[in-house]
Amino acid sequence: MVKAKRKPLEEIRDAIKSYKRVLTVGCGGCVSVCMAGGLKEVNTMNAELKQMFKEENIECSFDGFTVERQCNMEFLEDVADKVGKFDCLLSMACGAGVQYMSERYPDIPVFPAVNTVFIGVDKEIGVYEEKCRACGECVLGYTGGVCPVTRCAKGLFNGPCGGTNKGKCEVSSEVPCAWVTIYDRLKAQNRLDDILKIQQPMQWQNQVQRTIIQEPYKERYAKQD
Repeated sequence: MVKAKRKPLEEIRDAIKSYKRVLTVGCGGCVSVCMAGGLKEVNTMNAELKQMFKEENIECSFDGFTVERQCNMEFLEDVADKVGKFDCLLSMACGAGVQYMSERYPDIPVFPAVNTVFIGVDKEIGVYEEKCRACGECVLGYTGGVCPVTRCAKGLFNGPCGGTNKGKCEVSSEVPCAWVTIYDRLKAQNRLDDILKIQQPMQWQNQVQRTIIQEPYKERYAKQD
């Protein structure tokens, strides 16, 4: 799931301080689960902004609204009757949600209130760990479920490099070598042959905007072309 972290309050203030009426829009999806941009966070941030603006004698009013998901155009309609009453929108969604909100309401400025950090897992309450960078070339089936892009400092598809030392990465003695972990995992599964399967260099797919159409729906959308 996408993990995000709220931007510094000062950065948010600088973005919106020239506007008089601000609507903070939360998202009930990923950012809500990681406690960065859900209903509770919307109310908390508005309260903090109101206090900051009051102390700095900046005239501004705030309101809040949370949609089910900002990455779905259908749910963005829920805020349609409110947008016209405000000078700008402050989105607490991930980067995709901010862009979709801006696309749906192009006549009003939309500012991000959070930084989208990574795709990760929940370790503890409020603690999240990166697991995936959405590289588009998943090799987890060959690496025992250990991602070499996020876990290896060099992002090697074929490893280990010459810097591994006693199971640790040359970057830091505190960081486990991803490829030693991969080796141990594959060995325990009696799959060491997989580590010998040379993977082709990653074909970076993030230079252009990508679209995914799941297999069962390809025929449906092909008819619309």
